[in-house]
Amino acid sequence: MSETTQPAPDTIALAGNPNSGKTTLFNALTGEAAKVGNYSGVTVAVKTGEMFTPHGKKLRVVDLPGCYSLKAGSPDEKVAFDFLVGGEENDPAKQPKLVVCVVDASNLERHLNLTLQVIELGLPVVVALNMVDLAEKAGLRLDPQKISEELSVPVVPMQANADKGVIDLKHAIRHPFPPAADPHWKRDGEDSETAGRSRRTFIQMLCTVAARRPEQDQLTFSDKIDGELLHPVRGWIYLAVTMFVVFWAIFSFASIPMGWIESAQAWLAGRVSGMMAEGDLQSLVTDGIIGGVGSVVIFLPQIVLLFLFIGLLESSGYMARAAFLMDRVMGRVGLSGKAFLPLFSSYACAIPGVLATRTIDSAKERLVTIFIAPWMSCSARLPVYFLLVPMLLSRDEGHWVQALVLFGLYSIGTGTALIVAKVLRKKLGPDEIPSHFMLELPPYRAPQWSYILRHVCGRAWAFLRKAGTIILGLTILLWALSTYPKSTSDDPKEQLANSAMGRVGAVIEPIVKPLGFDGRVGTAILTSFAAREVFNATMAILYQVEETDDEEATRSALRDRLAAEKRADGTAMFTPLTVMSLLIFYIYALQCLPTTAVVARETGSWRWGLGQFFFMTAFAYVASLLVFQIGKLFGF
Repeated sequence: MSETTQPAPDTIALAGNPNSGKTTLFNALTGEAAKVGNYSGVTVAVKTGEMFTPHGKKLRVVDLPGCYSLKAGSPDEKVAFDFLVGGEENDPAKQPKLVVCVVDASNLERHLNLTLQVIELGLPVVVALNMVDLAEKAGLRLDPQKISEELSVPVVPMQANADKGVIDLKHAIRHPFPPAADPHWKRDGEDSETAGRSRRTFIQMLCTVAARRPEQDQLTFSDKIDGELLHPVRGWIYLAVTMFVVFWAIFSFASIPMGWIESAQAWLAGRVSGMMAEGDLQSLVTDGIIGGVGSVVIFLPQIVLLFLFIGLLESSGYMARAAFLMDRVMGRVGLSGKAFLPLFSSYACAIPGVLATRTIDSAKERLVTIFIAPWMSCSARLPVYFLLVPMLLSRDEGHWVQALVLFGLYSIGTGTALIVAKVLRKKLGPDEIPSHFMLELPPYRAPQWSYILRHVCGRAWAFLRKAGTIILGLTILLWALSTYPKSTSDDPKEQLANSAMGRVGAVIEPIVKPLGFDGRVGTAILTSFAAREVFNATMAILYQVEETDDEEATRSALRDRLAAEKRADGTAMFTPLTVMSLLIFYIYALQCLPTTAVVARETGSWRWGLGQFFFMTAFAYVASLLVFQIGKLFGF
């Protein structure tokens, strides 16, 4: 019996500017949960899904990277252009059967430029006139029929985030107009500059008759808010207050769920300990697995809150305003506001931040941005910060003081990154073709809670998955290394010194002692090069934290144990100076091997990836050394 193969479904492409709602429409058509954001740099790769027309025809939907034109000046623009023209070989068989150009109805003048370029390629096009609700609130009087007549393509008014107009768009996709043979705004023999002027002239004419604006002196709601938030003085105050409130809330609101996790961890360890006979297996489960993984999972509420606030800032439209404010600062170090967006993404994770640099036109600016991105303190550093920051302060300090210290740690990393960027930018030299910073300022919107929920849950699950796989495996390995070979002595310190981990610590100690650390801290630093979060688990194992039912004022039994640790001369091991030295090391050290691999791939050279790794590690060591030795010299 012969088998019949189903033909591959036709491909349609979604093209549009950043902030046009393209990825939201992709989700509405396919049901996929792709990441959405209010600034350029979120969609950095092609996403694929499947949809069905109202008559059941199956189509393959490709979400192209957001871009402003098809000039192929940035990696994102090149990806979009190559896909639309059928690859580098310009194969018509590889072109999409239809292109849906998603445009923001409230910003037609800017968004139609890309649409005209797509139409000029000779492909069937449907225009998704998105965000008509925002255009109406701004006082625009739209005439979709007139736009359709002038462009000779179907135009579907819609509101993708509310699923309005999606069915109409599916019908238009099923019956598209044939491609325009000769777009009337284009003249034969025009060079690129003249063609650009022709498009702009046509767009101005079209918007005059089909998107009539309110009176010039009528300010929109977003304009009135921007008058304050983008003020050259008050705007910076609002930005600083916003960032401080985020850090304060992370410490304040997370304390209750962190207490629940800590209590659950102690209860579970007690129950398991009571059910098992004393011995190595009991120690492995209670100290290695529950204690090690629990010392990382306890910081989940704070990480969830961080991503919640990032999602709120993106979804509301404020993130783009922050980039606008930062453009002048970035310009002083040879970068542009475009670099701010990938760098801000790196606060969550350096890997998507590095990928987001594809939106930067300048190759040299992109290299510099990639190089400094890991110095934006990512969420993987948070467990270390949350463990150590309270140890700098007395027990009666409020959450606002802890938030201020955390804000300072982020500022130190960011400030140093900008200084290094200025030096590196000068060494690379100016661009052959100057690039310009263009940023869409989306209107302020109510938060998209469905996106924020997906974003937060996705990051929380990724953190838990890492805790249950990589960190679990490492904690078991670390427990074994700290337990074997066995010592004949019953003294826990003697047993640890005799173990494989103790011997590694003895080798490392001369290297880290000038930084104020002992061999155990040095071993924890070494293991955290696999994953920064492992530092806490390693410290819990090496300092033999025992879970008890006693609720201390501090939030972590590990922190209590470290605070009580003494040196051989009886002085405290973890003085504020030692803790500060350790924090400085973690601000600067690149302890994420996947980031190194991504940097090598994005730059096309392992020289950049490995050079970045060794430079940042050496920089962290020297910075930590200077902090401890200078502080010691002044008697701290």
